[in-house]
Amino acid sequence: MSAVSSMSDIVALRISHCRAEQAAKDRMYHLAVMHYRDCLDAAERRQDARATEFFALQLARCYEHMGLRDKAAQFRALAEPGPDVHPLA
Repeated sequence: MSAVSSMSDIVALRISHCRAEQAAKDRMYHLAVMHYRDCLDAAERRQDARATEFFALQLARCYEHMGLRDKAAQFRALAEPGPDVHPLA
């Protein structure tokens, strides 16, 4: 991946993240989910485990607000670090 491509990916991710946060703040959870899904996809493409966990947790919170507990549980499970991941103290 070139530096320019990487930079534009990061900018796109940040824009989606800001849009998702604003939509969640405005209680527009369907819109927030759409943007957080974009963020999660980008994090997975980059193989960024911490970002994947973070965006999965954000999706879980949105789905909980929407009353979709089963869907929230799926994303909450994705947000759990694996046994080989050690959080920083």
